[in-house]
Amino acid sequence: MNRKITIIGAGLVGSLWALLLRKKKFEVDVYEKRSDIRLDVENSGRSINLIVTSRGLHALEQAGLMSQALNLCVPVYGRMIHSVSGDLVYQPYGQANERNLSISRTSLNKFLMTEAEKAGARFHFEHTLESMNFHDKSMNFTNGQKVDYHLLFGTDGAGSLVRKNLIKAFPLDYSEKTEWLNADYKELFLPHPNSLDTKALHIWPRGSHMMMALANLDGSFTVTLYLPQKGPVSFESVRSDSEIQQLFSGQYADSLPLMPNFLNDFKKNPQGALGTVRFSNWIYQDSVCLMGDASHAIVPFFGQGMNSGFEDCTQLLEILNQKQTWFETLQTYNERQRPNANAIADMAIENWVEMSEKVADPQFLLRKKVESILEKKFPEIFKSRYGMVTYTLVPYQLVQKAGIVQNQILKELCHNLSSVENLSIENAEKLLKNIYTPFLNEHKIEFKMNGL
Repeated sequence: MNRKITIIGAGLVGSLWALLLRKKKFEVDVYEKRSDIRLDVENSGRSINLIVTSRGLHALEQAGLMSQALNLCVPVYGRMIHSVSGDLVYQPYGQANERNLSISRTSLNKFLMTEAEKAGARFHFEHTLESMNFHDKSMNFTNGQKVDYHLLFGTDGAGSLVRKNLIKAFPLDYSEKTEWLNADYKELFLPHPNSLDTKALHIWPRGSHMMMALANLDGSFTVTLYLPQKGPVSFESVRSDSEIQQLFSGQYADSLPLMPNFLNDFKKNPQGALGTVRFSNWIYQDSVCLMGDASHAIVPFFGQGMNSGFEDCTQLLEILNQKQTWFETLQTYNERQRPNANAIADMAIENWVEMSEKVADPQFLLRKKVESILEKKFPEIFKSRYGMVTYTLVPYQLVQKAGIVQNQILKELCHNLSSVENLSIENAEKLLKNIYTPFLNEHKIEFKMNGL
């Protein structure tokens, strides 16, 4: 098995994968188009805060970085819903001490780069890929350098140049589909001190638009505003100072006293697009493999973009330990992970609708309460779809299928139900045992937690 590895992209997935490969004594070179972010002042307005959940923690644990990474995180235990009038409703995420972990993308990236370098990975910055020759296994960079490779991993993000080169070289064998969300985003900032609960994800759901805020280590919050590109309330219609002021005073009034620089942030920070990238084939023979956003970029509304990319690393590592050749390893990875990536992509889009529209709906809240009761009463056989994605390692495609069965059960339990006090536990147990337990047994699903 070839011991020389080349990685294109020194983001989160590329840096973690470099570290994991070094731990297995592979020779690793990482090429990155940016300059070394550890030497730059952290860019503002360009990154949505990340959530680390079970799959991400599992990968960090495999890398031996769990305890150090936790020091960079802020625990988040539920959603705090802000109504237009300023009323607050808290929705806990899960059971007992289940929590998500908020982390700065840049802080985590710097940390992983440094750990990979300590382990012996070589990083080459300011190397932008220009072209690739897949037959003689070489690549050219815009700085004039030509580099040969034996096995190359493309971890260069949603706009992956490795992916684009595959499509250019083999248009009949590779196809890409990008689905753009009808909303873009802007990052804002809420400084410390403030009155927001740092242990909650704050959401201002407004139907076609919404705002979210996640705490940073110093008590400040990274705020993300999601607006349609066009329409009555959109980035197109909100441009002047008075229009921006009117949007916030009318829709997000309780946030205004906490964001003294919101107007400047709105005008200064870039407007980002949100899309889902699906790619037909993640590998080329035994010499090229795509990982993370390069092969399956998703929208951020399930908090699984980084986590699913990190799961690519742990899955590849697991397969690598079982197979004799890179060809077998990459083939198995491609077959196993693509269905999971498509599943979480679908669920992330569905969660956009849930977070922007449904979290303040009374019927939705009733259903969530019923879900919570089922989890408490029947912990061995029921975990919500959200809980399975976030707090277990159950494959995404099985979680998606489980969610369909759960919908059937919850629909029946909530039919004509006006209050959770009237929920029939006897009927719930019957439905779970007759419909849900056979599904779990068929797919051998167990709810194993992973350090959350």
